Amino acid sequence: MCFDFPFMLGIIKFILEDNTLKAIELTKEVAPDLLEENTDLHFDLLSLHFVKLVCSGQCGEALRFAQENLSPYGSVQKYVVKLEEFLALLAYDEPEKSPSFHLISLDYRQDIADKINRAILAHTKQPSYSSLERLIQQMTVVKQHLSQEPNKDGPPFSLKDFIDC
Repeated sequence: MCFDFPFMLGIIKFILEDNTLKAIELTKEVAPDLLEENTDLHFDLLSLHFVKLVCSGQCGEALRFAQENLSPYGSVQKYVVKLEEFLALLAYDEPEKSPSFHLISLDYRQDIADKINRAILAHTKQPSYSSLERLIQQMTVVKQHLSQEPNKDGPPFSLKDFIDC
């Protein structure tokens, strides 16, 4: 399978810019069956669009979108709680002040963008983490473990010093 890096960046950009319908369209071009196979990810993307509609004051459109695109998930128990949380946003004039405010945060969109990035990489048989990411993760774990042992703190970690070794 051919891996198209610019499409991948476009998908992530569209998610972060709150244009999830375009992200879904590009995902289907890059990995045609990914969203059908990964219903959790498809649900997350559709939910982001619902949130955008609610936050922009288009509650009627949000309800139509939910009925057409999210209601099929209502028959699956693991989605029911999530659906209730998303639908609760409709009850607030200012959704960012609701108990579900985290669903409209940039952090939440970044989390979904990261999930789709990893899913597409796995789908296209690419490593989901770069070698440098893995190395830094391993070094962090070792450093944390060593810092928990008495008298083993050592000097603070410096990536520059590590690379120069």
